[in-house]
Amino acid sequence: MKTVNFTEMKNGTKEDYKLLEKFEKNFERQTADRILNYLSKQTSTLEGYKITRLEHSLQAATRAFKNKESNEMIVATLLHDIGDDLAPMNHSQYAASILRPYVSERTYWIILHHGLFQTYYSAHHLGRDRNSRDQFRNHKYYQDTIDFCEQYDQCSFDPNYKNMRLSDFAPLVKEIFSRDPYYYL
Repeated sequence: MKTVNFTEMKNGTKEDYKLLEKFEKNFERQTADRILNYLSKQTSTLEGYKITRLEHSLQAATRAFKNKESNEMIVATLLHDIGDDLAPMNHSQYAASILRPYVSERTYWIILHHGLFQTYYSAHHLGRDRNSRDQFRNHKYYQDTIDFCEQYDQCSFDPNYKNMRLSDFAPLVKEIFSRDPYYYL
């Protein structure tokens, strides 16, 4: 494989950066496949839950699909907890950062904040403020995020729920991650 000539980026040439751009574009086109591969390995869970992380993601996405959400929202729902393993304290931000270049401002905001909004169901049991989401009460996507948590996230821990398979969502994931990015990061 051809490589760049530099060992420090400041010494790179136009040819070096054109070569890297070519490789990076090819790598970007494979993002959907890497995401699907990663999700397929989410076959464990934190102790105490009745289902795996993958099953939770599939249940949530199946609910979004059955509710006739946009393909973008279905994929975002499928990926909403993708950060649980690597970023348990800020999994929402992790998932949102993966989605951000490919989804609308609304979808990005919902996924970015769903973790905080989801604490509505548990915080009061642990001596915390279940209404901490209210700091965003005047935000235009406040109710949308409440609805996301209620309809797709908090209710998707049922071992008897008949969810769709990951392969059913693969075409949607590939569609969303083949879009021209909305944002330059």
